[in-house]
Formats: sequence, C-alpha cells, structure tokens
Amino acid sequence: MSELRETRLEKGKALAALGQGPYALRFQPSHSTAALQRDHTDLANGEERELEVAVAGRVMTRRVMGKLAFFTLADESGPIQLYIEKATLQAAQPDNPEVFAQLTSLVDAGDLIGVQGSLKRTDRGELSVKVKGWSMLSKSLQPLPDKWHGLADVETRYRQRYLDLIVSPQTRETFRRRALAVSTMRRWLDGRGFLEIETPVLQSVPGGADARPFETHHNALDLPLTLRIATELHLKRLVVGGFERVYELGRIFRNEGVSTRHNPEFTSVEIYQAYADYTDMMELTEQLIAEVCQQVCGGTRISYQGTEIELTPPWRRATMHSLVQEATGLDFTAFTSREQAAAAMEALGLETPALADSVGRLLVEAFEQRVEASLIQPTFVLDYPVENSPLARAHRSKPGLVERFELFIVGRETANAFSELIDPVDQRQRLLAQQERRAAGDLEAQGVDEDFLLALEVGMPPTGGLGIGIDRLVMLLTDSASIRDVIAFPLLRPETKTSQRLEADSPS
Repeated sequence: MSELRETRLEKGKALAALGQGPYALRFQPSHSTAALQRDHTDLANGEERELEVAVAGRVMTRRVMGKLAFFTLADESGPIQLYIEKATLQAAQPDNPEVFAQLTSLVDAGDLIGVQGSLKRTDRGELSVKVKGWSMLSKSLQPLPDKWHGLADVETRYRQRYLDLIVSPQTRETFRRRALAVSTMRRWLDGRGFLEIETPVLQSVPGGADARPFETHHNALDLPLTLRIATELHLKRLVVGGFERVYELGRIFRNEGVSTRHNPEFTSVEIYQAYADYTDMMELTEQLIAEVCQQVCGGTRISYQGTEIELTPPWRRATMHSLVQEATGLDFTAFTSREQAAAAMEALGLETPALADSVGRLLVEAFEQRVEASLIQPTFVLDYPVENSPLARAHRSKPGLVERFELFIVGRETANAFSELIDPVDQRQRLLAQQERRAAGDLEAQGVDEDFLLALEVGMPPTGGLGIGIDRLVMLLTDSASIRDVIAFPLLRPETKTSQRLEADSPS
C-alpha cells in the first residue's frame, strides 16, 4: 500500500510539472452523467453527436488498449464511459503531442477529473463522452477497493463510509432516501400548521425519557450538564407558552449500548398538538408515515428482509394486556400482587427482573419477551401501566393504566405517544417516584425538573404528544437490517491491532 501511495505521489509531482494541478480550484460541468444518459437515448450505436459537454467525477475503472482507452467516470448521479482516442485528443490539442500518454499514464482509478468532449455511442451501445480535453481535479493517493469485491468487510464500510459511498450505489441510495424521508416529514408537518422550534442539547436536568445521559461540564460557568435524552420537556414548555402545534427533528443522545437497532446518537422527531389526545396521535402517525413511505418508496406496500409490509392506514390497534394474554395465556388484570404475577411468569419460563417491582412492570416484561418480536405488520400497542409511563396521562376509564401507545413494525418500536400528563401535582408525584428508583440504582430513571413542573403549574392545555425514531423508520423504508446502515457515521469501538490488521488485509 505504501509503494502504491509513493507511486501516486510521484504522478502528482509530474502533473504539477505539466501545470495540471494535481489539486484544481474549480471546474464547471455542463451536465450530470445521468442527464446525458437520459437525454440521449435516441443516439444510435456507432453514431456521434457534436454536442460539446463537460463532465466531472471519479475515475472508477480504466482500460488502455494501444491508441484507445476506456475509462468509467462517476459523478453523484451515476456513471458514464469516457472514450479516449489518441487521434482525437491530439487533434484537439496539437501543441501537446503527449496528451494521450499523459492522460493514460498519470490518471489512476480513484482520481477526480474533468473532461470536455462530444457524445458517441459505441458499437456495443455504450453512451460515451468522446474526450477532447481533460483536467486533473484531485489526485487520489489511495487506491479504490477491488471492483469485484468492493468493501467486503462490514466494519470497514462503517469506519470508512466515504469508500462505501464511492463503491456502493446501494449505500448512496439509502442516504438519498433518508434525506427524502426527513424533508417529506418536515413538509408534511409544516403544511399542517406545525412549527419547528429548536430546544437545548445541553441540559441541567435530563428528562423526557427513561435513559442514561451523557455527562459533560461547562467550564466558564463551572456547571455540570448532560446531553439531552429527549426534546419532550422543552417542547411542552412551548405548548404552555401558547404554541399549539410544535415539533423538533434532531439528534438525541443516550449513554447506552449498541446493537442492530440502537446507536447512542440517533435522530427522532417529537410532535405536540394542543387540544388533542393519543387517539389523534394515532391518526397523525398513520398519515405521516404513510405519506413518507409513498414519497420514498412510491407506495405503501414495501418489502423488508423478504417480508411484505402493508402501511396503508388504518393499522391494527390492540391493548398490551390483550396481546400478552393472547401470547402467554396470562391475564394480568387478575393478579393482585407482584409475587403472584412473577410466579405465573416463571412457570412459563419468563424472566422476572428485580427492577420489575410491580404487576405493571412485569406485564411490560412479558410483552417484551413474548410479544414484541411477533408484531411484524404495523400495530399500535395501547394502554401501558402507569409505572412505566411517568409523563403520560392516567387512562380515562382503566385504573392503573395510562393513555399511551407504541407503534411496532417488523418487531421494533418505531413510535411512542401519549395523552400528555398536564396535572402538575400528579406529575410531581410521578417524577419523585422516578427519583427514588434512580437513588435505588436504576440509572435510566428520570429526575425531578423543577422548572418543568413550574411550567405545568402555569397551565398546559390538553395535549397529544408523539415521538418517531427516524433511524428505525429509514431502516424499514430502505430494507436495512442494521441501524448502522442508515447512519452515515455510526459510533464504533476504537480500532484494535486485530481490526487494523484485518482492514490492512481487506481489498480496500
């Protein structure tokens, strides 16, 4: 690898001596490669078109055969062939008889170049730019991954995403779809009167979710701070202040492990609508996700990992109690104590963690162990235990439960929503209970945010709130098995000597 780099450095010096960079200031393409491919389908095999074009991009492949060479040039929109003929180049640049030799000997795969010329469709039907002039735009000192194997090592794909993007059209398409999903979501919400307002990332009291925060310190103020684990409590303050429809789409930080569905830094959208409840949020969720799917995938029926998923509303609605009873035969409404519920669960081989210290928490455990993975088609799971939902309003007709739903698709939680708790006295009691759990060792339990409680005492209208995980939604819309496939630069462990050696031995 070092010898190849030294060879390319020498070529860069040779290019500099010729006045060819090797690092240009600018180049003005006249067309994208995709536009040329699209607009000249009528050009017959063997014919030429005297339309002067200029294209720029990265050299992906090169073949030199005597006085003729074929390069593949790729810009963001796709590839096109360069037809490089010695006679044509010399006729266009008669003062430089070595122009063909310079182009074919000093340009390597991976280099960024710009070319000018006309159009030609080869006898084999390949639309090509017949090159009459060229410029080195940026000399690549590192070779591209082997074209037959690409980036076979998954770890390298994530660590060197720039290489993954260069050699994998599928990866580029994933991030195009992600960008389209985000922009569609914003347009849909903006069009319905929702206002996006940014809230602080640095917070004195983390809240709005059960999660362990990242901790930091503000030197000038000598103030301990955390990165936000949710945007909820500040967006609710905005509702108290009079904004009736608000949202924020942005980064969230949770100091947790990594898996195929978890990354410590992820993206979510939280949406709050005054004078609404969780039934309104269900309809909003269906309409929003269906619209995003329509725009990104061209319809609401998609395939995920070989399974057909139907996202046309309305979606299934079922209570957590009914789903658990259907899967296990256990009716949690009949249990009068934790011990009774735990014994019934253990008889079925279900785990009963010590932190699950109530019937309601054990219900959630049973759901996670026996139901969650089976919810493949979109399903709203309704009416959670109050113990697991400190920010949700008590259910209007079911004691011990709250008006909350989570949306599950392909066995993953994709959205979470409440009829928001607006009673400041009840909210204080719930947060104090959370604080006690935290003191007892539950590092994901929330603390007491006194300013948020003060805001509730000013008065908050009845409100429906909704959070959607953007990364998991994009996984669904791009048929991606891992969250790392849809985050451009996921968090990774530091490289070990073993991983470095494996990467050195890889095709990259």
